[in-house]
Amino acid sequence: MKNALLATLIEEHTAVEAFASILALETRALTALSPLEQLPPIVEKKTELIGVLANLETARDAQLAEMGLPSGWSGMELAASADARLSEQWSLLQKAAERARRTNTSNGELIRIRMDYNQRALTALQVAVPQKAGFYGPDGRIPAQATV
Repeated sequence: MKNALLATLIEEHTAVEAFASILALETRALTALSPLEQLPPIVEKKTELIGVLANLETARDAQLAEMGLPSGWSGMELAASADARLSEQWSLLQKAAERARRTNTSNGELIRIRMDYNQRALTALQVAVPQKAGFYGPDGRIPAQATV
């Protein structure tokens, strides 16, 4: 059973490293002048990897249960404390997950900054272009007060 758990941890580490690589691509896209073309395939790949990681976590928890251990972090800590190979792989996985978490948090901040910038730009444009009679609005229609 420990060999199966070790194999799952190795697979999970590989998936987390792939996820971290996608996050690095996302960082580059978010700092590009025009990221819109780059982001859809990145989001698609992230979504796919999140599913893979969820399945691996479920498999790991099932393997821990078969070993009579609790699921999650506490079960892995117990399993790792009893086996040097599991301990080494668990440590690698945790380090990779922490790197991915930090990058993901940073990307979230980049998204927030970009959204804030876009909102300020829209506000500036709305102030700079006052509604005048006969001008159409953002919905493509002439406002009711303009037709009076």
